[in-house]
Amino acid sequence: MNEMSTGFSLFIVGWTFVLVGLMAIGGYFMFRKFLKSMPKKDGKSDLDWQDYYIDKTRAMWTEDGLVLLNELVDPVPQLFRDVARRSIAAKIGQIALEEKATVITTDLIVKGYIVATPKRDHKWLIAHLQSKQIDYTPYEKYLNAEG
Repeated sequence: MNEMSTGFSLFIVGWTFVLVGLMAIGGYFMFRKFLKSMPKKDGKSDLDWQDYYIDKTRAMWTEDGLVLLNELVDPVPQLFRDVARRSIAAKIGQIALEEKATVITTDLIVKGYIVATPKRDHKWLIAHLQSKQIDYTPYEKYLNAEG
Protein backbone atom coordinates (compact mmCIF):
# COMPACT_ATOMS: atom_id res chain seq x y z
CA MET A 1 0.00 0.00 0.00
CA ASN A 2 2.78 2.42 0.90
CA GLU A 3 4.60 1.62 -2.33
CA MET A 4 1.52 2.46 -4.36
CA SER A 5 1.07 5.85 -2.69
CA THR A 6 4.76 6.67 -3.28
CA GLY A 7 4.40 5.88 -6.98
CA PHE A 8 1.24 7.94 -7.20
CA SER A 9 2.97 10.83 -5.41
CA LEU A 10 5.85 10.70 -7.91
CA PHE A 11 3.32 10.67 -10.75
CA ILE A 12 1.59 13.77 -9.34
CA VAL A 13 4.91 15.59 -8.88
CA GLY A 14 6.02 14.67 -12.41
CA TRP A 15 2.70 15.69 -13.90
CA THR A 16 2.91 19.00 -12.03
CA PHE A 17 6.31 19.72 -13.63
CA VAL A 18 4.95 18.83 -17.07
CA LEU A 19 1.93 21.12 -16.67
CA VAL A 20 4.02 24.02 -15.32
CA GLY A 21 6.44 23.57 -18.23
CA LEU A 22 3.65 23.54 -20.81
CA MET A 23 2.03 26.61 -19.25
CA ALA A 24 5.39 28.41 -19.29
CA ILE A 25 5.87 27.64 -22.98
CA GLY A 26 2.32 28.77 -23.79
CA GLY A 27 2.77 31.89 -21.69
CA TYR A 28 5.96 32.74 -23.54
CA PHE A 29 4.20 32.64 -26.92
CA MET A 30 1.20 34.53 -25.59
CA PHE A 31 3.51 37.22 -24.17
CA ARG A 32 5.29 37.55 -27.53
CA LYS A 33 1.92 37.98 -29.24
CA PHE A 34 0.94 40.54 -26.59
CA LEU A 35 4.12 42.54 -27.25
CA LYS A 36 3.43 42.52 -30.99
CA SER A 37 -0.06 43.90 -30.34
CA MET A 38 1.22 46.83 -28.26
CA PRO A 39 1.05 50.17 -30.10
CA LYS A 40 4.36 51.79 -31.03
CA LYS A 41 5.12 55.52 -31.16
CA ASP A 42 3.16 55.85 -34.41
CA GLY A 43 0.04 54.45 -32.72
CA LYS A 44 0.05 51.15 -34.64
CA SER A 45 1.28 47.78 -33.44
CA ASP A 46 3.41 45.33 -35.41
CA LEU A 47 0.25 43.30 -36.10
CA ASP A 48 -1.56 46.42 -37.35
CA TRP A 49 1.29 47.10 -39.75
CA GLN A 50 1.23 43.48 -40.94
CA ASP A 51 -2.48 43.77 -41.70
CA TYR A 52 -1.91 47.11 -43.43
CA TYR A 53 0.78 45.77 -45.77
CA ILE A 54 -1.20 42.63 -46.56
CA ASP A 55 -4.38 44.60 -47.33
CA LYS A 56 -2.56 47.22 -49.43
CA THR A 57 -0.83 44.60 -51.60
CA ARG A 58 -3.52 41.89 -51.78
CA ALA A 59 -4.37 42.74 -55.41
CA MET A 60 -0.68 42.72 -56.42
CA TRP A 61 -0.24 39.00 -55.79
CA THR A 62 -0.33 36.58 -58.70
CA GLU A 63 -1.33 32.93 -58.48
CA ASP A 64 2.31 31.91 -59.11
CA GLY A 65 3.45 34.26 -56.34
CA LEU A 66 1.04 32.72 -53.84
CA VAL A 67 2.18 29.22 -54.83
CA LEU A 68 5.82 30.22 -54.31
CA LEU A 69 5.02 31.78 -50.92
CA ASN A 70 3.26 28.58 -49.84
CA GLU A 71 6.22 26.49 -51.02
CA LEU A 72 8.63 28.67 -49.05
CA VAL A 73 6.67 28.35 -45.79
CA ASP A 74 5.92 24.65 -46.31
CA PRO A 75 8.81 23.44 -44.07
CA VAL A 76 7.54 25.54 -41.15
CA PRO A 77 5.68 23.32 -38.66
CA GLN A 78 1.93 23.34 -39.32
CA LEU A 79 1.20 25.00 -35.98
CA PHE A 80 3.24 28.11 -36.93
CA ARG A 81 2.79 28.08 -40.72
CA ASP A 82 -0.09 30.58 -40.91
CA VAL A 83 1.72 33.06 -38.67
CA ALA A 84 4.91 32.67 -40.73
CA ARG A 85 3.00 33.09 -44.00
CA ARG A 86 1.35 36.31 -42.76
CA SER A 87 4.56 37.84 -41.44
CA ILE A 88 6.49 36.98 -44.62
CA ALA A 89 3.65 38.24 -46.85
CA ALA A 90 3.55 41.48 -44.84
CA LYS A 91 7.30 41.99 -45.25
CA ILE A 92 7.01 41.29 -48.99
CA GLY A 93 4.15 43.81 -49.17
CA GLN A 94 6.19 46.40 -47.29
CA ILE A 95 9.12 45.99 -49.68
CA ALA A 96 6.77 46.11 -52.68
CA LEU A 97 5.22 49.38 -51.49
CA GLU A 98 8.64 50.89 -50.73
CA GLU A 99 9.83 49.98 -54.23
CA LYS A 100 6.54 51.20 -55.75
CA ALA A 101 5.97 47.83 -57.45
CA THR A 102 2.76 47.13 -59.33
CA VAL A 103 2.93 43.35 -59.00
CA ILE A 104 4.56 40.98 -56.51
CA THR A 105 7.42 39.35 -58.41
CA THR A 106 9.61 36.38 -57.58
CA ASP A 107 12.38 38.87 -56.82
CA LEU A 108 10.23 40.61 -54.19
CA ILE A 109 9.09 37.29 -52.72
CA VAL A 110 12.62 35.96 -52.26
CA LYS A 111 13.85 39.29 -50.88
CA GLY A 112 10.94 39.52 -48.44
CA TYR A 113 11.35 35.88 -47.44
CA ILE A 114 15.00 36.48 -46.56
CA VAL A 115 14.37 39.77 -44.74
CA ALA A 116 11.42 38.36 -42.76
CA THR A 117 13.32 35.26 -41.64
CA PRO A 118 15.23 35.64 -38.36
CA LYS A 119 19.00 35.63 -38.74
CA ARG A 120 19.31 32.46 -36.65
CA ASP A 121 17.37 30.59 -39.36
CA HIS A 122 19.38 31.83 -42.35
CA LYS A 123 21.41 28.61 -42.63
CA TRP A 124 18.17 26.62 -42.95
CA LEU A 125 16.73 29.27 -45.29
CA ILE A 126 19.71 28.97 -47.67
CA ALA A 127 19.37 25.19 -47.75
CA HIS A 128 15.65 25.52 -48.50
CA LEU A 129 16.24 28.02 -51.32
CA GLN A 130 18.88 25.70 -52.78
CA SER A 131 16.49 22.75 -52.63
CA LYS A 132 13.94 24.85 -54.55
CA GLN A 133 16.72 25.77 -57.04
CA ILE A 134 16.28 29.47 -56.33
CA ASP A 135 19.39 31.59 -56.82
CA TYR A 136 19.83 33.64 -53.66
CA THR A 137 23.19 35.23 -54.54
CA PRO A 138 21.63 38.60 -55.55
CA TYR A 139 20.17 38.77 -52.03
CA GLU A 140 23.25 37.86 -49.97
CA LYS A 141 23.45 41.42 -48.64
CA TYR A 142 20.07 40.80 -46.94
CA LEU A 143 21.34 37.58 -45.39
CA ASN A 144 24.04 39.51 -43.54
CA ALA A 145 21.80 42.41 -42.53
CA GLU A 146 20.11 42.57 -39.14
CA GLY A 147 16.36 42.10 -38.81
